[in-house]
This record gives sequence, C-alpha cells and structure tokens, in this order.
Amino acid sequence: MVKRILSILLFVVAVSTLGSADETSFHRVRLPSLKGKHVKAVLTFSDNHKAVEVHSAKGDAVTIPYTQIDKCSYQYTTERTITLAEAKAHWLEIDYHDHDTQKVFVLLMDKHDYLRILAALKTHTGIDAQVLGNTDKRHEKGWRTR
Repeated sequence: MVKRILSILLFVVAVSTLGSADETSFHRVRLPSLKGKHVKAVLTFSDNHKAVEVHSAKGDAVTIPYTQIDKCSYQYTTERTITLAEAKAHWLEIDYHDHDTQKVFVLLMDKHDYLRILAALKTHTGIDAQVLGNTDKRHEKGWRTR
C-alpha cells in the first residue's frame, strides 16, 4: 500500500513539474532609489507570465513583458567610496516600451550573480545584453559576449 501511494505521489509530482513553465529568481539585486540609496529587490524571469518581474522591498513591483523589451545592456563600474576603497558595481539596464512610451529600468546585480542573471536573460528572453563601459577591467569567469 505504501509503495502504491509513493509511486502515485511521484507520478503526480513529475507530471506537475513537466507542465509548469520555468521561473528563475535572484534575491541579491538592488534598485537605485531617489535618495541615492540601493534598495533590496528580487528579480524573477517568469515564463509563466512571460515577463521580467522585480519586487522591491520598498515600493511597487515592476513587470516588464518579454515582448516589450527592446534591448538590454550590461555595464561594470568602479567608484571610490568615502573611505577611498573601490566599490565595484554590475548594472543591468532594460530598455522597453509600454504602448508608445519608451522606458528604462536599471538594477544593480550582485557580483556573485551577475553572470547567472545575464545567462538567464538570454535563456528566458532570447536577448543578449549589450556590453558597455569599462568592462575590460571586470573579472570574467566564463561569460563572453556573442
């Protein structure tokens, strides 16, 4: 009886997994605020909704349908902080349209996730991020523009 229940349960889980679309989320992204601070957010590539979704810890969620994305760009920057240390930042810019209005969405990616975010962008939307700025100085670990 237990074997029969387990096999039925495994079958149900397998079928539900095959039927659902893929979602990839990143929890270590930040959004620039009007006060110059960086607010924690969650970036999700949702194939269920066919959209890039960003849920900020403060403020409204942003949903950008894949079909409205015009282009994306990646930029690596370094800045001097007050303590004269170098702050490294990986930025993703999404240019999209909402009806006749052109919009730009910018987010700061974590140094441990930016390669996976750029790969997920290509996988889910089919769009390669255009590389801008001083990316020659960034630490590449397998990600190349194509």
